[in-house]
Amino acid sequence: MELRLSVIIPVYNEQSTIHDVLTRVRAVAIEGVEKEIIVVDDGSTDGTALLVAEEAALGDVHAVYHPANRGKGAAIHTGLAHAHGDYVIIQDADLELDPAEYPRLLAPILAGQYQVVYGSRFQAGWHGTPRHLALGNWVLTKVTNLLYGASLTDMETGYKVLPVSLMQELGLQAQRFDIEPEITAKLLRHGYHIHEVPISYQHRDYWQGKKIGWRDGVIALWVLIKHRFVN
Repeated sequence: MELRLSVIIPVYNEQSTIHDVLTRVRAVAIEGVEKEIIVVDDGSTDGTALLVAEEAALGDVHAVYHPANRGKGAAIHTGLAHAHGDYVIIQDADLELDPAEYPRLLAPILAGQYQVVYGSRFQAGWHGTPRHLALGNWVLTKVTNLLYGASLTDMETGYKVLPVSLMQELGLQAQRFDIEPEITAKLLRHGYHIHEVPISYQHRDYWQGKKIGWRDGVIALWVLIKHRFVN
């Protein structure tokens, strides 16, 4: 029996990369794994939505559109509502992470070893990451480990693979980039072990369209503390 992988792609103003991302996702072939591709256009204003519609017309992409920008978390919620797979992975549309590494992420799951797998950009070092971003991620990951008794190296990674049913049961509320620490906090708080595998990382700068900033780091810190002591 094949495992079905739901690939949710939140996208906002990524007209220069959305075609390449979908080409790469389509090209991934893993024995025993069937993919469903769900693109959620989060109110793009640069022509991305039209390109998504053209891709969806090919028949292998399910496209959903937000009339206005609501944030990465909101797009993930929408994608989950349309997911029918066994496992889910979130694929950002900016090409910082490479879909060709799906087999590495899924290998421990297909082997029956783990339920939750993260792709760590930093397990082999901080290569290619600007110092301030590396430091911010290091601080957030250290705080996560201290608060939840974990031993992660990359809490903020975009590559998180887990059962669709588990993702839906976590009761996620975050609407923007705070979805990343919320997922991790709730998994750890519920006792799930997170297994990490190394992945590559191609940094994109702000002039190229990178959207996450230092304020999101402050919010992430609050989310980690809130879900440990408040909720």
